[in-house]
Amino acid sequence: MPDAPSSQPYDALLLLSFGGPEGPDDVVPFLENVTRGRGIPRERLEEVGKHYYLFDGVSPINAQNRALLEALRKDFAEVGLDLPVYWGNRNWAPYLTDTLREMTEAGHRRVLALVTSAYASYSGCRQYRENLAESLAELTAEGLEPPRVDKLRHYFNAPGFVRDMVVGVQDALARLPEDVRDGAHLAFTTHSIPTAAADTSGPPADHGDGGAYVGQHMDAAKLVADTVAVLTGVQRAWRLVYQSRSGAPHIPWLEPDICDHLEELHAAGAPAVVMVPIGFVSDHMEVLYDLDTEAAAKAAGLGLPAVRSATVGARPTFVETLRKLVLERAATERGEPAERLALGRLGPSHDVCPAGCCPARTPRPATAGAD
Repeated sequence: MPDAPSSQPYDALLLLSFGGPEGPDDVVPFLENVTRGRGIPRERLEEVGKHYYLFDGVSPINAQNRALLEALRKDFAEVGLDLPVYWGNRNWAPYLTDTLREMTEAGHRRVLALVTSAYASYSGCRQYRENLAESLAELTAEGLEPPRVDKLRHYFNAPGFVRDMVVGVQDALARLPEDVRDGAHLAFTTHSIPTAAADTSGPPADHGDGGAYVGQHMDAAKLVADTVAVLTGVQRAWRLVYQSRSGAPHIPWLEPDICDHLEELHAAGAPAVVMVPIGFVSDHMEVLYDLDTEAAAKAAGLGLPAVRSATVGARPTFVETLRKLVLERAATERGEPAERLALGRLGPSHDVCPAGCCPARTPRPATAGAD
C-alpha cells in the first residue's frame, strides 16, 4: 500500500469565498457588506437586490461552497490525506475572521487558503489577501496567536478545471438542436472589471492592455475551445465576452457585454450559441441572473438558440486537481521537487504574489505575498 500523501508543513486548508445571502432578510445587509465604505445609499442597494429576490433572496454560492467543502473532505479521506478543511467568507457567514478564530483555537499553525477565484485580479486575489491580513490582525488584537496563512496559486489552466469546463461545453452542445449544433458559437463569459483594474492585474511584468486578467481568461478559453474541437471534430468560432458590469457609466469597463455580443451574433447569422461561464468556479448569482435570466431572455427575443454550459462546481476531476495543487505547494514548501500542473502557453502561476501584483487603488496591508 502506498504511503499516505503529506500536506506538511500545512495542517489545515481554508476554503475562502465571497459569500452570499440565504434569505430575503439577508439581501440588503449582505450588499452593505459588499459595498462597505463606498457610500452607496440603501435605496440603491434595494434596487440591486431585486436580482436576489427573484430567487427568494438566496444566492447559490453558499450551497455550492458546502458541496465543494464536502467533496474536498471526501476526496482527502479517500486518499488518506489528513488535512482538515474549513470554510470562511468575505461578505457573509461563515465570516473569515470567525473561521480563522476557530482554526486558531483548534491549534492550527500553518494554513493554506484556497480562494474560489481562478484568475488574477484585485477583487479575485489581492483583496482576499487583504481580507486575510485584516482578520489575522483582528485575532492578534484579541490576544490570540493566529496561524501563518499562504494562498494557493491561480488554477485557471489546471487540468481538472479545463477538463471539467470542456465536459460542460460538450453537454451544452448536446442540448442544442442537431441542425445548429456544429455551427454554434462559443461565448466565453467572465465578470467585467474596470479596464484600469484589468490593465494592472497580475505581476508588473503582465501589466498592460488587459493585464493578466484578460490574458489568463484568453488562455483558458482557447484551451477549452481547442479541446472541444478535437473531441467533436468541429472547429467552432469563439470569443471572450463580459457580464455583470456595475459602477459609474463614465468609467471604462471590459467589453463587449454578453447581451451586446448576442445581438452581434444574431446579426452575423450565427445559428446558435453556447454561453460558457469560464470566469466562474460555481453558479454565482451573476450566472443565474445575468446569463440564465437576462442573457437567455435576450437570446430568446432574438430567436437565437442559446444554452449555458455548467461551471466546474464540485466535480470530481476538479476536486482531484485541487488536491494535487495542495500537495504540490506542500512539497515545494518542504523543498522537494513537485510536478507543476498547468496546461496552455502561460504555464503555472507564481506561488507567492510578487510586489506590485494586482495593486489596490488605496494600498492596504495584505498577507501571503511580497507586499
